[in-house]
Amino acid sequence: MADRKPKVIGFVCERHGMEAAVLSARTGKQHDASVRLVEVPCTGRVDGIHLLKAFEDGADAVFVFGCLEKNCYYDTGSIEGRKRVGYVKQTLEEAGIEKERIEMFNAASTNAWMFPQAVEKMVAVAKKLGPIEKGGETQ
Repeated sequence: MADRKPKVIGFVCERHGMEAAVLSARTGKQHDASVRLVEVPCTGRVDGIHLLKAFEDGADAVFVFGCLEKNCYYDTGSIEGRKRVGYVKQTLEEAGIEKERIEMFNAASTNAWMFPQAVEKMVAVAKKLGPIEKGGETQ
């Protein structure tokens, strides 16, 4: 199972986050195509239950990619998103799962280089830690 592709899920805001991803692709910056993106209106709308459900459904790593905290279209959406990621980190740790499996990234729509960098980081984390067993421990 050494050649197993890790399952990474990214929740990406439809404004700055997705625009950075699109601009990244247009400028030729590649990211791992196996990473699944879920476009959301705002990272503040991503509830902790959505993030935990991604792990329950087999994700090895999850990330949230949104606007800069001082430049969020919905004012505090990125701040709320960061709080929820923090909550899930704590929940994972309490369950005996590495908290590094989830991360929050913020970027302006013009920061195309940040999107593939975030994806690369989370794919590396997923490869390093491997899949999560049903009992909460890593395989």
